[in-house]
Amino acid sequence: MAEMLAGKVALVSGIGPGLGIEIARLYAREGADIVMGARRTEVMEPLAAEIEAMGRRTVWQSTDITDPAQCQALADAAVEKLGRLDVCVNNAFNDGFPIVNVENADLDRWRNVIDVNFFGSLNMTRACIPALRDSGAGRVIFINTMSIRMRQAGWGAYSSSKAALENITKILAKELGPDGIRVNSVLPGYIFADAVRNFLQGQADARGVDYQVVYDETAGETALKYLPDAAEIAGAALFFASDLSLPITGASLDVNAGHWIGGT
Repeated sequence: MAEMLAGKVALVSGIGPGLGIEIARLYAREGADIVMGARRTEVMEPLAAEIEAMGRRTVWQSTDITDPAQCQALADAAVEKLGRLDVCVNNAFNDGFPIVNVENADLDRWRNVIDVNFFGSLNMTRACIPALRDSGAGRVIFINTMSIRMRQAGWGAYSSSKAALENITKILAKELGPDGIRVNSVLPGYIFADAVRNFLQGQADARGVDYQVVYDETAGETALKYLPDAAEIAGAALFFASDLSLPITGASLDVNAGHWIGGT
């Protein structure tokens, strides 16, 4: 079977344990050269070696997406070293911890969350637009969250910042469509990795019950009765990067094992 991203160059922000790594790996397996950015480099270096062992090229550098100059430097490096840029995946995020109700929230902390999740994603996207336009069929993919569907007390900073990202997905789809750039979002629910395991363990400890009890309760809220891992979620990001999604823009795909199922 032909590689779905053969000859493409894809930039993935927020390379760290979890979804960013799995998206980069999957894109590389499907033929793409990979550009990586994250504030810390300890994950990117071995991942670059792994991807290069597949026969792909990589570019990676420390990147704080709240700094427009650093975003521009990463986008420029993609074009200078790899010759083009076809896909921009905005995966970097701030989880909004600590969880606190609006009445008691530190709004300066909220501003930091919004600066990363909303303005940081815009910084990276804006830096990539010229190269994506030159590619002829560029893709912008925002990694969003089920939290904008299922709202919970205490998650106001995170959920609000991601809700703004949902809206700008549709605005950018309108603005960039004439240039052939598709703009879409992936909305995961719980991603079964270390952070979620620790979260569920914390709930179990607080209640004095076994971890499996809390996992089964949480997974039981989904239609498929399990929590997908990062490698499974990455498939949705591959779909939006590939020609399978050519007629799709301004869309948001819920990828949560049926934890939230929307309707009209």
